[in-house]
Amino acid sequence: MSAPRSVALPMYLSNRQALQSVWELLARRLAHAGIQDLPTALDWPQDYLAHWRDPRLLLSQTCGYPFTHALAGTVQLVGLFTYTVPGSAGIFCRSHLVARQEHAGHALSDFRGLRAAFNSADSQSGYNALRAALAPVALKGRFFAEVVETGSHAASLAAVQHDRADLAAIDCVTYAGLGRDMPQALAGLCIVGHTQPYPGLPLVTARDTSAHEVLALQHALEALLRDTAAAPALAALGITGFETLPLASYQICVDMRLHAASLGYPALA
Repeated sequence: MSAPRSVALPMYLSNRQALQSVWELLARRLAHAGIQDLPTALDWPQDYLAHWRDPRLLLSQTCGYPFTHALAGTVQLVGLFTYTVPGSAGIFCRSHLVARQEHAGHALSDFRGLRAAFNSADSQSGYNALRAALAPVALKGRFFAEVVETGSHAASLAAVQHDRADLAAIDCVTYAGLGRDMPQALAGLCIVGHTQPYPGLPLVTARDTSAHEVLALQHALEALLRDTAAAPALAALGITGFETLPLASYQICVDMRLHAASLGYPALA
């Protein structure tokens, strides 16, 4: 008997129970389609890149920036979930620019010389989209007095809450999920702006996953969104659809990086 395939939905973690429920319903459909070696439970990886590069990866959710950079050519695009939350529209979403209430009403330029928190330098929502927003107003490659890497959106919000930073870019689905499931994470904070839109988190599978299995995944995900048994878990996660889209849709992530570099702002600073 082969070891179970790797499956995770590791990006929006404010309600793990709902994620597990979604997987259990999806797994039944995949089993009915003849997909073998399905795990009973989702993985909760600590090393995301190693997880996404696993040759036995059946399904995961990644970020648009590593998808177009570190993972380029190593995974296949299955599609994406769509969400109905403020800041999202169809396949697109934005990052909220989040500050403390004392900075409510500030323009982005008012944060010049202050401090920023970001989750990871390979994050589309927390880094690349923010860099693109700041590039036109940066001076000689600088905007902030200090930038700090926190490791997660929740940690970036905490850094702003506790006056260790003044601004962070938080993807709108994460922000809505925390507001729904962990409202204390947003206490004392406000939204002062938004980034430009970009495609939502891609659902991916290993490069060597067969065309039959990719199609089975897509059909199962489409059916899941019509399954009344899945409705409570999907609603708890804010998921309202599943879409397939061309790989080229994520060129926006690359273009954001290139445009910022062309304006002399290659890194948050």
